[in-house]
Amino acid sequence: MKPRSGEADTAAIVARAAGELERLLARPLAPGLHVVATPIGNLGDVTLRALAALARADVLYCEDTRHSRTLLAHYGISRPARAYHEHNAEREREHILAELGAGKSVALISDAGTPLVSDPGYKLVRAVLDAGHAVTALPGASAALAALAVAGLATDTFLFAGFLPVKHGARQSRLAELKATPATLIFFEAPSRVAASLQDMAEVYGGREVAVARELTKLHESVVRGSPADLAKWAATSAPKGEFVILVGPPGPPTATDEDLASALEPLLSEMSLAEAARRVAETFAVPKARVYDIGLMLKGRMDRPT
Repeated sequence: MKPRSGEADTAAIVARAAGELERLLARPLAPGLHVVATPIGNLGDVTLRALAALARADVLYCEDTRHSRTLLAHYGISRPARAYHEHNAEREREHILAELGAGKSVALISDAGTPLVSDPGYKLVRAVLDAGHAVTALPGASAALAALAVAGLATDTFLFAGFLPVKHGARQSRLAELKATPATLIFFEAPSRVAASLQDMAEVYGGREVAVARELTKLHESVVRGSPADLAKWAATSAPKGEFVILVGPPGPPTATDEDLASALEPLLSEMSLAEAARRVAETFAVPKARVYDIGLMLKGRMDRPT
């Protein structure tokens, strides 16, 4: 009896994935530091390259060995793991540099997602590069990028700003520093401070669009969108739990004054028709063409007036 089409497709996918993983496992991992992204919740999001690197590395460093053991055990990887986190980073960097100097391959993972994003890994990478060793990135899951993909906010320019300060005053100051940034802002936040942070965003950013992504890739994943004030009320009343990413849409274009439009329009009137000049200026300042045209008529009236 022939397998059905869907069953055949499944078998083919499994065979090809297994073959690719077998090929990766058959090759020794090159000496150097391997920065390995791991899932942010769904264990199925690990890449084949990541599994091979974790299985083949001479030394494995984790942000929390207890946390990482879940991923390793799930895929049957039995490797000794050492801790590398903000409290022991300075001491462990010397050990890692010595291991790299001996020609070993070292894999670095964080608790979830891509290392170096809101963790001390960047200091290690700098030290490894300064010592002349290779650094290889094995890309994969990232909470910041996953949230950006589903937020519905502008993605052409974005700024990851990490965690906001804990205290109200410092948090508002940080938000004010970023207010004029022409990009979607991405923050990580603890569940106990989501409501307070959103309220501060309402005071600093007004009605700008905001999205709050919670528990991305996990069973209770959700994304809520609205103004900062509305979402602050939602967070205060529902007390949501989990891992949070808050995204704030970029500021709108600055409001152009009539003087701004006139200054841009006047030199164009000697080069082209009023209609064409008005169209260009309206597009530049994102204002109605009729408004610019009326200003152009006034300018032409002054220019045509006998002196």
